[in-house]
Amino acid sequence: MNDNQVEEVIETKSEKKKVEDHDDILVKQLCEGLDTYKKNRLSTFLSSFMAGLEIGFSFLVVVIVYSFLDGKVDKEFIPYIAAFVYPLGFILVVLGKSVLFTEQTSLLSLPVLGGRKTLSDLMALWGIVILGNLVGGYLIGGFLVWIGPELGIISISGITNLAEHVNHFSREVILASSVLAGWLMALLSWIITSTHRATGKILIIYVITFIIALAGLHHSIVGSIEVFAGFLVTDKITIMDYLTFQGTSLFGNALGGVVFVAILKYGAFLANNSKSKK
Repeated sequence: MNDNQVEEVIETKSEKKKVEDHDDILVKQLCEGLDTYKKNRLSTFLSSFMAGLEIGFSFLVVVIVYSFLDGKVDKEFIPYIAAFVYPLGFILVVLGKSVLFTEQTSLLSLPVLGGRKTLSDLMALWGIVILGNLVGGYLIGGFLVWIGPELGIISISGITNLAEHVNHFSREVILASSVLAGWLMALLSWIITSTHRATGKILIIYVITFIIALAGLHHSIVGSIEVFAGFLVTDKITIMDYLTFQGTSLFGNALGGVVFVAILKYGAFLANNSKSKK
């Protein structure tokens, strides 16, 4: 298909009022991605910053579980128990419409694949979103590291155990794990687009992020808070440990979201509509 044919299909399907099939979902995601590009950069940063703060509640409930069960349950079982509460922060972020990097990877890359935005536009917007997410994460992480022990709901050992659990893998394993997490988060964004009821959206968010937590996959923004918190409270996590983890997980999440969702689903869209033109 040439650019004019793609434009024609997009405009035709954009007029539909309800999401009905694969193509409708892709067009709706493309339109949402374009809307994000049109927003004021400060607005995007603030929304990303809020997402970084809000996703910190996933860290909060998980580290509470780690702290409460420390010494009471075998350490090997704690991550699986914590997986049940891990999705709570994601529910707040996604339903609140804050801009979270891993949910936006495929969404923001679709306008580039469609020829409406350039790669430099994508990199610039990704940079703003990542910066906002990380700064918000640092702030909430540092605050929770202080207030948690003061309230008696978080222990230093709980923070340390969580950070070590997230960061003890090799760089290759973290990269591969992050690709899978990025893939799942992009699928979350995709499926949410086809769902209209809040209860349905909550269920989708819960199931997908529960899978991420249960499998121990690496999410670059939640993981950033977890490892950063560990860096603040223990010498076992160094600044290089944090930076290595952060760079690897960001790259993996982006790769998973763009390749496995954006490119493949856009390719399916082109193939389907090229066939229909014949």
